[in-house]
Amino acid sequence: MTAYAAPLNTALAGRPLAWKLGVVLAGGWLLAASSWIEAPMYPVPMTMQTFAVLLVAGLAGGRMAAAMVLAWLAQALAGLPLLAGGAGGPASFVGPTAGYLAGFVVAAAACGWLTERPALRGWLPMTAIFLAGHAAILAFGFAWLSYLFDAQTAWTAGVLPFLAGSVLKSILAVAVIKLAEPWARRALRL
Repeated sequence: MTAYAAPLNTALAGRPLAWKLGVVLAGGWLLAASSWIEAPMYPVPMTMQTFAVLLVAGLAGGRMAAAMVLAWLAQALAGLPLLAGGAGGPASFVGPTAGYLAGFVVAAAACGWLTERPALRGWLPMTAIFLAGHAAILAFGFAWLSYLFDAQTAWTAGVLPFLAGSVLKSILAVAVIKLAEPWARRALRL
């Protein structure tokens, strides 16, 4: 791994599998905690989930970030109350939020993969990547809500209210990553 790789990947290089599994579970629990920070809305609540998805993407890289999201979703599917509003179980994966949940996996993998590239770890490129990640999440959510309801409802209730927050959460995620990179590299090199 180069110094430009996602800091968690760099720090975990050569570590036993148990360390990597522990980091994947911890990332999943970070996502769960972000689910509980919410502003109730219908049909989809506003949470800090997208911030956390992009945060782990920038810190962990594509494969590990996708593994974190999948581990979190698997635990939620099994019934643990890890989603917005303490939801869990199979109903969450067919209800109004299902499209967003699928988008989280895609955004984590794609944004994480892109931000592993040295030229894309700067403030502006990473912000653009995270904005695109938010766009992907919203597109998946829009598509699913359009299927459940109609395109107008999907736009007005499932995309439009989230646009400003997406910009703010993208910038915040980049700022936290830039502050955390040196610490993460040092902390995991015990």
